[in-house]
Amino acid sequence: MRRPQVVLFGDSITEQSFRSGGWGAALADSYSRKVDVLNRGYGGYNTRWALFLLHHIFPLGSPHPPAAATVFFGANDAALPGRTSERQYVPVDEYKLNLRSILLHIKKCSPDIFVVLITPPPVDEQGRKEYAISLYGEKAMKLPERTNEVTGVHAKICVELGDEMGIPSIDLWSKMQQIEGWQKKCLSDGLHLTETGNGIVYQQLQKIFNENWHDAASMPSDFPHHSLIDASHPEKAFIQHSPENAATVQQCPATDNGSASA
Repeated sequence: MRRPQVVLFGDSITEQSFRSGGWGAALADSYSRKVDVLNRGYGGYNTRWALFLLHHIFPLGSPHPPAAATVFFGANDAALPGRTSERQYVPVDEYKLNLRSILLHIKKCSPDIFVVLITPPPVDEQGRKEYAISLYGEKAMKLPERTNEVTGVHAKICVELGDEMGIPSIDLWSKMQQIEGWQKKCLSDGLHLTETGNGIVYQQLQKIFNENWHDAASMPSDFPHHSLIDASHPEKAFIQHSPENAATVQQCPATDNGSASA
């Protein structure tokens, strides 16, 4: 029996999520022996470039589509035109169209895939400046390549799109700013996540999974626990508790997540 797969699709904040203390690593640990969590994060990518990856990551007609996926883009789309990272900039209207195309493709891959949208995190502009100075010294940018205000516009659009399509979202931009001192507590360089920031993503994602998809505790493991193996007759445990005899994972019928028609 194949384990269900959860695909984490996004930019560097997803790519780095398997590092020590990362939200992807925490998710994989929670679903150990029950779900395979696949990291498909691409540092520096925006939604425009992500469109070129869809057929590779979510191939149409696959006999084994993912059971769930996260879509976590926007931090690069919100880079400002005319600044040092302008090549990544995507206007907010196009950002919404691109996100919609990504979601519709995933649903075309399989209407049963449970999808969660995640907004970009807030931006600590002073932190970005300090990080640039640490890298480039006097040659560092004089103006921020991102602002929290513009990123907030992209985050709002992300949440609005999720509501339109019946897809749950995590408003990371708002959640993090509810924490006093979020600039340094949640962000390592004004943009990427600290262990605390990763923890917020994991907690919010786990909450959505538990309430709308499958909580890890209720899912069957793929092979018997060692305590169930009789040393004299080990074959009995593998017959009685083989994956083929375990309950298969079904998509949660209570969610509206599979009804995206926008």
